[in-house]
Amino acid sequence: MTTIFLDCFDDMIPLWNAVGAAGDPAVTVNVEPGQPADIPALLAGHDTCIVDHSYFDADLLGRCPDLKHIVFLGTGASSFIDLAAAAKNGITVHTIKGYGDTTVAEHTIALALSAARGVAKMDREVRAGQWRQVEGLQVNGKVLGIVGLGGIGREVARMGQGLGMQVLAWNRSPIDSPAAPLAPLEEVLARADILCLTMALNDDTRGFLTAERLKLTKRGVIFVNTARADIVDNAALAALLREGHVRHAAIDVFSQEPPASDDPFLGLDNVTLTAHAGFMTPEATMTMLRRALDIVKSVGG
Repeated sequence: MTTIFLDCFDDMIPLWNAVGAAGDPAVTVNVEPGQPADIPALLAGHDTCIVDHSYFDADLLGRCPDLKHIVFLGTGASSFIDLAAAAKNGITVHTIKGYGDTTVAEHTIALALSAARGVAKMDREVRAGQWRQVEGLQVNGKVLGIVGLGGIGREVARMGQGLGMQVLAWNRSPIDSPAAPLAPLEEVLARADILCLTMALNDDTRGFLTAERLKLTKRGVIFVNTARADIVDNAALAALLREGHVRHAAIDVFSQEPPASDDPFLGLDNVTLTAHAGFMTPEATMTMLRRALDIVKSVGG
């Protein structure tokens, strides 16, 4: 049996070629925009596939009888693959963690600094012919609150400390050697001048930052989300932005991507938005692809 990379982008090909090494299994690379057509036919004869963005519902999984392993390029496989149906069909889904910790953390800090200094807002105004100096927030000495001290959170903590910030973090599970001082969630929310959400989305964290928890934050807080949109009560966050309780939100993730035209954040001036691009650097992509190949080797693809 063989392996196919089901949905490789054109611009990913040079990176894919760069990470290959002697002894790697042969992988057929399919380059087709969007969701590839006739996936069952493409997967026929392959027991393993590498997947970047294709969707596998229960019906599609049931029509791929040769498939035994899916190597998903990232951590959020449940957004693209019906995991229960995969298990029912004897298909193991592999994910890749930690490949972009530094890259996502850099994007998190970039959004925090942009929000603190009004970079996006001034850029829009200067382009529109307006010249108005916006007063910013000096981050040195301020409290950086981190909700979720996993790989990305640890990197955010390291970078925040490098900026002279007082880092305070909360994590759902105990940590033996935390990268920053830990505190109860309520204290992190109440003390943070800049609050960064870097926790994973799962059944336990969906809707975790409720309206009540968001209201615990201090007036004038900057909120940065490079995790997942559905961890947050976004209607409550939008209301707090309109009220001025939240000074600015910087958001890289949406419940619907791209966001719908009536998404409330699109109409707010005190919001900076990016297109779920926190993980997108050549370095992170190459690490991810190399780990995908290692997984294929380990399952005998």
